Amino acid sequence: MAKNTKQSSEEVAHLASTVLTDHNSSATAKKLAGSVLSQTNSDNQTGKEMETLASSVLQSSKYSEQTKTLAASVLSQSNKKR
Repeated sequence: MAKNTKQSSEEVAHLASTVLTDHNSSATAKKLAGSVLSQTNSDNQTGKEMETLASSVLQSSKYSEQTKTLAASVLSQSNKKR
């Protein structure tokens, strides 16, 4: 299986940290933020469930640009073969 070696940038990791500490952030944004942080300075890849969630977020008009940024980062770190 091909390994994606991309990691979250410091900027996106900071955004994810902010989302996780903001009590107004949605559950979806917090899930994506957790995934982004788990892929910061590690070889972790996005799982299939998170890929599906991130894809749905990017295709929807109801999510903020902040949430879409997290979703894009998560998708960019998914398994290339999937």
